[in-house]
Amino acid sequence: MTHRNLRALGLHGFHRMAYTEWGRVASPALVCVHGLTRTGRDFDPLARALEARFRIVCPDLPGRGGSEWLPHPEDYGLPLYLSSLAALLARLDVEEVDWVGTSLGGILGLTLAAQPGSPIRRLVLNDVGPVIPRAAAERIAGYVGENPRFATLEELEVYLRRVHASFGPLTDDQWRHLATSGSRRDADGAWRLHYDPAIGLAFRLLPPTDTAFWPLWDAIRCPVLVLRGADSDLLLPSTLDEMRRRGPPVEFVEFPGVGHAPALLSEDQISVVADWLLRRA
Repeated sequence: MTHRNLRALGLHGFHRMAYTEWGRVASPALVCVHGLTRTGRDFDPLARALEARFRIVCPDLPGRGGSEWLPHPEDYGLPLYLSSLAALLARLDVEEVDWVGTSLGGILGLTLAAQPGSPIRRLVLNDVGPVIPRAAAERIAGYVGENPRFATLEELEVYLRRVHASFGPLTDDQWRHLATSGSRRDADGAWRLHYDPAIGLAFRLLPPTDTAFWPLWDAIRCPVLVLRGADSDLLLPSTLDEMRRRGPPVEFVEFPGVGHAPALLSEDQISVVADWLLRRA
């Protein structure tokens, strides 16, 4: 694993975006993009499993992990995330990439895959589709943007186990990985979540209805694998039914005992992604 950075341009100047890279540069490129409040380090186990076959790149979206916080909080949103990821794709200097996106990372992948001339050749959507139910968005808004302070890493881990209980039955080691990779330590020794609390601003501007991206879904031409937690409140069965009726060629895999979203840390979940990518190759 190598840590790298690039400069991407936003409305108010350049910002630094961090990413980790695994595997050989000559291998097929796989970009893995995390959920709203997480970091690219969530994909460490997936990257280890695939680095012999792929060049895996896992960015920290602006305001998360090792990436720079934005001085203008209103810039946190899809346009800036998309332009930052386009800069990353240019940095990779490849014609095609595969994409694994969890939640927000999936929305970004879906949007890029729908564009004319998109370099995305295979798309994995982890517990997200073309509809974001208002109720799920309100649940997320209940914790995103909080800036809790923890005396110890153990206290922070307890918080993550509560807030992300829908990730499913993770092991102690897996929870510890999420805690260490998703935390930072202040100068006074306190532990905090590893993201800018201002990323929650957009959730105060939510529309009063579900948010739908069906025209984007209909425009995708590459094969798609959709993963779903069987108890998910964000990717609903009604959305899956409609995805089957329209849009790109798609396969579905559901994980029992999991909500939003499968963490892709366990061997059974990783193998589903790996087998599909390798079979499609």
